[in-house]
Amino acid sequence: MNDTTRQKLALVAVDWGTSNLRLTLLDNSGEAIGERSSDRGMGSLEPSEFEDALLELIDEDLPQDKVTPVICCGMVGSRQGWQEASYLTVPCAPPDGTRATRVAVNDPRLSLWILPGVKQARPADVMRGEETQIAGYLAQNPEFDGVLCLPGTHTKWARISAGEIVSFQTFMTGELFALLSKNSVLRHTVNGANWDAQAFEEALSDAMSRPQGIASKLFGLRAENLVGDMSPTQGKARLSGYLIGLELAGARPYWLGMEIAMIGAPALSKLYQDGLAVQGVSASVHSVKDMTLSGLKAAYSVVKDSN
Repeated sequence: MNDTTRQKLALVAVDWGTSNLRLTLLDNSGEAIGERSSDRGMGSLEPSEFEDALLELIDEDLPQDKVTPVICCGMVGSRQGWQEASYLTVPCAPPDGTRATRVAVNDPRLSLWILPGVKQARPADVMRGEETQIAGYLAQNPEFDGVLCLPGTHTKWARISAGEIVSFQTFMTGELFALLSKNSVLRHTVNGANWDAQAFEEALSDAMSRPQGIASKLFGLRAENLVGDMSPTQGKARLSGYLIGLELAGARPYWLGMEIAMIGAPALSKLYQDGLAVQGVSASVHSVKDMTLSGLKAAYSVVKDSN
């Protein structure tokens, strides 16, 4: 970063997950002037190592003559993270910065806050990071009343009304897919490089109509590969269809008859979008990166005004 750009730096917005650290450098107008990332996620760090991991990415970007604010969301605020940030309890508005946790740092060039997560008592559930994406979406769509789906390793379905997260439900669909496709008897059956949309849609519909049979259907993938003519590409699409179909069946009370918007990676969101389309339901898709940054910027505007 050159000296002119360094002097423009007004805020560092950080999305710190279990596996990765991603951040955006912003100027006074909120425009991005740089991006940085590393694989030093929460899961690989001790509490004493977080500041060094952050400085590895931004040390050369920080002005020497002023304090630069840093606003963080995600697993960095978990019990195993840099410092635990308290949960808000639904129903609640997504975190806006008023309950951000101030973290003591050693570098005098930094002033750092971590946003809280959101919890639900019954049924018990938690989120860290997704609530900032929700805040970002609502900052851009304040009148939204419906359901937000956030596809990922642990997909969230959140009911939104009057600017609040009313309730939410988490599905471990992404993690189940990873475990079955990499660490089970199916690993050689579902490793296709391409995609079969028809196989995906048929498996999804099957799972939604007969969810009680999925455990048997999963082993059937292995059997069809051995004694039938099912290709690994079809196997991958069917495994995905079974698991997403099972999730959609469980999440039906959330999405049925509701306006739905998705926040997630394009490829994964498209699968959920296609799965809902099979049920005659449409959903818009929005960038997880853009919504996270929108939420972090909105939160910092509150932190700044209260300090």
